[in-house]
Amino acid sequence: MIRVVVAGSTGWVGKALVPAIAAADGLVLAGAVSRRAAGQDAGAAVGIAPVGVTIASSLAEALEAPSDVVVDYTKPDAVKAHVLAAVAAGRRVVVGTSGLGAADYAEIEAAAAAQGLGVVAAGNFSITATLLKRFALMAARYVPDVEIIDYAGARKPDAPSGTARELAEALAGIRGTSTARPAGEVTGVPGTRGAAVGEAPGVQVHALRLPSYVLSCEALFGLPDERLTIRHDAGSSAAPYVAGTLLAIRRVMGITGLVRGLDNLID
Repeated sequence: MIRVVVAGSTGWVGKALVPAIAAADGLVLAGAVSRRAAGQDAGAAVGIAPVGVTIASSLAEALEAPSDVVVDYTKPDAVKAHVLAAVAAGRRVVVGTSGLGAADYAEIEAAAAAQGLGVVAAGNFSITATLLKRFALMAARYVPDVEIIDYAGARKPDAPSGTARELAEALAGIRGTSTARPAGEVTGVPGTRGAAVGEAPGVQVHALRLPSYVLSCEALFGLPDERLTIRHDAGSSAAPYVAGTLLAIRRVMGITGLVRGLDNLID
């Protein structure tokens, strides 16, 4: 039985994840973290029958009880500290929170490897977002000119999203030489060319933040006289992220170090 702590248990994904863990074979909810719902039963707080787990106000408090895996769906400014604290406490970690980059993950990987533990992180745990990454990486081997448009709601605190950032970093490692004029040579307002993400020279990412969007990510490829667009659109429900997160919880038990991207687990 895998004992799971959910940090961000009353958030958008956490509210769907808690019932799924409670109902899943081989998993048990061992802890939950939510500052706004601290002291409540973790099941009752998300609208299901009580599960006998009291929500803690901090991850440090939740780690006082025995557990195996910490799942983090919190905030960009908290996730790195949570992951490092969980690893230091001997827990494996599944990271669903966005906001971390390659340098952050290098530090996390070193900490996990030193402890002999595993961390699975994905910018997006949905299967269609995973396929977006898979197909885009295939296309980049043949079409070097690629840019990413990242769409999210107006209140999203980080840019780009974890989905777009993970995709850009992966593409930057395999794409050929772009034919676009380097952003540093652009006149006018260079910032309108977006930001380069990933290994230099990187992939240009353009982040839009507008009402009515949940999350969309678009990889655009161009060749003379032809274009290819690969796009993922998320709906209003967190349900698509649950199955991938449950898979990661199970798989992280056999991992040492860091695995980034659900695509590295589905095969």
